[in-house]
Amino acid sequence: KMLVSRPRMLTLRRTTGVLPQLLRVPSRCLLSTSEELLVYDNPLVSRYASAQMSFLFSPQRRHSLWRELWVALAQAEWELGVPGITASQVEELRSKTQDIDFQRVAQLEREFRHDVMAHIHAYGEVCPSAKGIIHLGATSCFVTDNAELILMRQGLEMIKSKLLTAISLLRHMALEYRSLPTLGFTHFQAAQLTTVGKRATLWLQDFLLDFEQVESLIHRLPLRGVKGTTGTQASFLELLEGDHDKVRALDRRVCELMGFQKSIPVSGQTYTRKLDYFVLSTLSGVAQSAQKMATDVRLLMSLKEIEEPFEKKQIGSSAMAYKRNPMRCERICALTRFAMTVAENAGHTHATQWFERTLDDSANRRLSIPQVFLAVDGILSTVCNVVDGMQVWPKVIDKHIQAELPFMATENILMTGVKAGGDRQELHEAVRELSMEAARVVKEEGKDNDLLQRIAADERFRGLVSLEGLTQVLDARNFVGRAPEQVLEFIQEEVDPLLTKYASSLLQEKVELHV
Repeated sequence: KMLVSRPRMLTLRRTTGVLPQLLRVPSRCLLSTSEELLVYDNPLVSRYASAQMSFLFSPQRRHSLWRELWVALAQAEWELGVPGITASQVEELRSKTQDIDFQRVAQLEREFRHDVMAHIHAYGEVCPSAKGIIHLGATSCFVTDNAELILMRQGLEMIKSKLLTAISLLRHMALEYRSLPTLGFTHFQAAQLTTVGKRATLWLQDFLLDFEQVESLIHRLPLRGVKGTTGTQASFLELLEGDHDKVRALDRRVCELMGFQKSIPVSGQTYTRKLDYFVLSTLSGVAQSAQKMATDVRLLMSLKEIEEPFEKKQIGSSAMAYKRNPMRCERICALTRFAMTVAENAGHTHATQWFERTLDDSANRRLSIPQVFLAVDGILSTVCNVVDGMQVWPKVIDKHIQAELPFMATENILMTGVKAGGDRQELHEAVRELSMEAARVVKEEGKDNDLLQRIAADERFRGLVSLEGLTQVLDARNFVGRAPEQVLEFIQEEVDPLLTKYASSLLQEKVELHV
């Protein structure tokens, strides 16, 4: 069975004759298996995101968190001596934080047209002795905003863990292939050689930078705290009989009870929506890094140098049975494009808030915040799956190197001839002519690159170089510069300290795909 989060009434027309002609389904009620097929199924939940991230933004988690916030508020108010609150009332509230009757809440919301008030009344019905102190002095944003900040911080912790896994897997790949030469590409044209491992460090570095952003944001993200209707704390000042120090203590205590070190210094009715922009922008950064990596892998798969995992019975194409399409990396690129686009939306939401608040952010944020988290969660699961099962084909890589390396090595060949006593200008012209002819044969006749054979046979190089000597000059390992050393230095100086710091929390198991 399934919980649908909004209290709308969905009118469903009969299509099969099995159901009544019109069904009116309260969207927060429990749906049967047959009825599930008649409502929209969010693929982020059913196909891509993990169960843990899906639960984080579920009605159960969000609204039990509301109740935990009401408990924290009541406890802090009791500790500070607000009249009429007893310890037994606080304990009664605490005992019912998880047991939520969503059908009753939906019924109350249809009556009140106010989701927070519906939950307050439903909570009060199961905590009769404490119902009079629920939400005391607070506005709706006390639960909605504080809960959102808590959920986002917990979501960032999940993203942080998956980033650690991706970083660890890419570290292994970078070290394994740190010395394997491969063609470098600029403008997707063959350029100087690099190594497969060095290229992996480019992806790894992006995720490392993302990790630093996520980690910093987790530590910096504040709670809204207790700020009142327009952020002035007037209602709490009244409850605490004009004692400003106690109002500040109340704000600090609620933060402490909810696991935060601080609240945002000032607010209107809501915390500044710029915080949402910071969070979703950071998630957008993760998506950008994933798309960069996945795009590179897609291009390399076209060259058949590298392949993402392909299972034994996997079908690449319904028509072309031989195909091994980059399905996982294409999924990454699809989800990243979605996440980056939705993240931009948060900036518009912040920019259009009026004075202390308007409500045009609410419906928007119900969609944007959870869905970006769900998308990035699914993205990182797929990234980990791709890297963990990546296949590298050294012989194909070397074949491509050999097709291009003679052209790239012409300066080395020229210097070899000069050192053997040849005239630099004469040999330069010979190399130019022979290179043009070899390139013409490759392009027009589809033949292999025979530049080395042409040079060895040319009379201007006779006695200066041999085919055997030229072959030694063209050892690909001589053209990768410091790439292998750069990989080691980067891993030792940047990656390993991070993984050592978080060794106890690093995910050990493979991250599995949902489909």
